[in-house]
Amino acid sequence: MEIREQIMADVKDAMRSKDQLKLNTLRFLQSAVKNREIELRPNAITSDEVMGVIKKLVKQRKESIEQYQNGGRQDLADQEAAELKVLEGYLPAQMGREQIEKVVTEVIASLSAKTVKDMGPVMKEVIARTAGAADNKTVSEVIKSKLS
Repeated sequence: MEIREQIMADVKDAMRSKDQLKLNTLRFLQSAVKNREIELRPNAITSDEVMGVIKKLVKQRKESIEQYQNGGRQDLADQEAAELKVLEGYLPAQMGREQIEKVVTEVIASLSAKTVKDMGPVMKEVIARTAGAADNKTVSEVIKSKLS
């Protein structure tokens, strides 16, 4: 089942079970996907583009949680965390730091990267190899530590 079809099926399930949080989160996700689809016209939206939208929303939620906690608004942080959990259900399982370090080491060796100036090509290759299963922020940190 394609990701968009899965989201639509989950919206229907959330309506049936009267799960308002999940329903609102998925409707927001559908809206973001639709906006991205409009941006890409006349080309059709791909599953990779939909995953990109989901990743963007996950990143926004994580940043919002941090902001709300710093501002002393735990109630809003908890709501964002609940929405984050719903959105993360659509992402592939994330790699651990050790797995990311292994991939980074392999890429650095294959590209003969030596300095931080080589970070761009290394980052691009690692992202391609991990196929969305690694957090880009963690990847960046690991590459910087290996190349410096």
